[in-house]
Amino acid sequence: MSKRSLTMTDDLYAYMLENSLREPPILAELRAETAGMPRSGMQIAPEQGQFMALLVELTDAARYLEVGTFTGYSALAVALALPDHGEVVTCDVDPETTAVAQRYWARAGMAKKIDLRLGPAVDTLDALLGDGAGRFDFAFIDADKENYVAYYERAVELVRPGGLIALDNVLWSGRVADPANNDTDTEALRAVNRRVHADDRVSVAMLPLADGLTLARKR
Repeated sequence: MSKRSLTMTDDLYAYMLENSLREPPILAELRAETAGMPRSGMQIAPEQGQFMALLVELTDAARYLEVGTFTGYSALAVALALPDHGEVVTCDVDPETTAVAQRYWARAGMAKKIDLRLGPAVDTLDALLGDGAGRFDFAFIDADKENYVAYYERAVELVRPGGLIALDNVLWSGRVADPANNDTDTEALRAVNRRVHADDRVSVAMLPLADGLTLARKR
């Protein structure tokens, strides 16, 4: 049998955070406030935010596109890693949760880097495509699951060759591997997982990070 990823026990997870996580205080504060809000489970894990910031450094990214803002943790984690001239475009439909995001972006001095687009993300992405393809270095998809394929297809056009697309929640707490689970969101995630796996426009790896993260590099 081939080796598998370790089962992440509570003790091992705590050890990993203690020996790896370098979370800026402003992000820790945002994470703590979000934990007391409805749908707090939508926020990415801190180690995932740190990993995304490292991807920015590894790829020399300057322009970041995000589908799904929530309270702004991922946008802020990336904005802090971007160069001074870097830009974030992030899409959401909820003015209440994104108001929390904007408050923290301002406190971190990152508001000037972040362009929040409120409205259906497909419309926002289509408008961005109207301004030209290949404009972004890095895209992150973490929004309503039913539209993941639509978001992915647009992201492939919007990132440059060599650019990176990350899709969150692709393991969906294991539900994608449970044949008895056929709810709409699970089926949508199965569909996008199959789509990315078969897409020869990208190089791909699915990682057991947090709730599952797929990385797709545009060829």
